[in-house]
Amino acid sequence: MNKDVARILISEEEIRNKSKELGMLITEEYKDKKAPILVALLTGSVPFLAELIKHIDLDIEYEFMDVSSYEGTESTGDIKILKDLDRSIRNENVILVEDIIDTGRTLKTVTRLMWEKGASDVKIITLLDKPERRTVEIEADYIGFTIPNEFVIGFGLDFDQKYRNLPYIGVLKEECYK
Repeated sequence: MNKDVARILISEEEIRNKSKELGMLITEEYKDKKAPILVALLTGSVPFLAELIKHIDLDIEYEFMDVSSYEGTESTGDIKILKDLDRSIRNENVILVEDIIDTGRTLKTVTRLMWEKGASDVKIITLLDKPERRTVEIEADYIGFTIPNEFVIGFGLDFDQKYRNLPYIGVLKEECYK
């Protein structure tokens, strides 16, 4: 375990098993529909996307958007699109792939943008949901784990760009960010 981790909240095995379960749900939901385009929000969702797509038995495509709203440990509320999609999503089924839903502001903005771009359907999948922190009305269609209001790192989640490569979700020691 990394020296800055207070405790492991979700193990690598639990993440893998949940990703398999979620991939099977998506496969089942879209088996008789047009396969979705997965739109991963950089950078934190990349490990989740990589694990998830192994378990989706459809001819999916995926894209990336870089959206920022954080400075340090807090969401600023100022949503910036740093990289937009490289293709049209008009008349496409879209699943937004997120590492964590915290305040919900970023996903609310990106969801609205997908509808404005002409998507025929927009769903959200998140590895982690932290409903205690929600400041806007938004719910994921697929949720890996609901977690308490703690500062988590690993499996794509970071603090000042560190800890993303941890294979588990851990709680960061307070002295590391206070």
